[in-house]
Amino acid sequence: MIEPASGVLLIADPFLKDPNFMRTVVFVTEHQAEGTVGFVINRQYENTLDELIPEIEGHKIPVYYGGPVQMNTIHFLHRCPEDVPGGLEIMKGVYWGGDFDSVVDGIKNGTINSSNIRFFIGYSGWSAGQLESEMTEKTWLTAEATRNIIFHPNAEEIWKESLKQLGGEYEMMINFPIDPQLN
Repeated sequence: MIEPASGVLLIADPFLKDPNFMRTVVFVTEHQAEGTVGFVINRQYENTLDELIPEIEGHKIPVYYGGPVQMNTIHFLHRCPEDVPGGLEIMKGVYWGGDFDSVVDGIKNGTINSSNIRFFIGYSGWSAGQLESEMTEKTWLTAEATRNIIFHPNAEEIWKESLKQLGGEYEMMINFPIDPQLN
């Protein structure tokens, strides 16, 4: 396993029971001594973007549950820096944030395709040392993120695809029951 860092995926252990993170994949956007920030990339939120932001009326773009922290905020990852200035490049070709007015304009005029941007309500956050403690408890597996996983067209497949990417014994985890006592 690789150490948590910006651009790394945190893949929930198959037996993790925390309802916020059960069978999730978190894309880490910031990892420092003060703490860690990331977004759950495989859990779709019940509202679409146009239901949350009236200026984008008629654009039924999915929104994802980024995590349990600050559920009153919207964040985004994208791969269109030419259309969204000001984003922070987390890994080659994947940017976090940027000028939101440019995003709204790009969606309205069709220059930003929904396959190149992901919106999140809330985020996942860990205080100093918290993620390291969870890593010691084997709560998370880690893998290098890929653009194909981050922008996967089927959010429900991301956890399985991330485990397949690890290969070997991890690929077998795809078939583990959520509660082994029920097996």
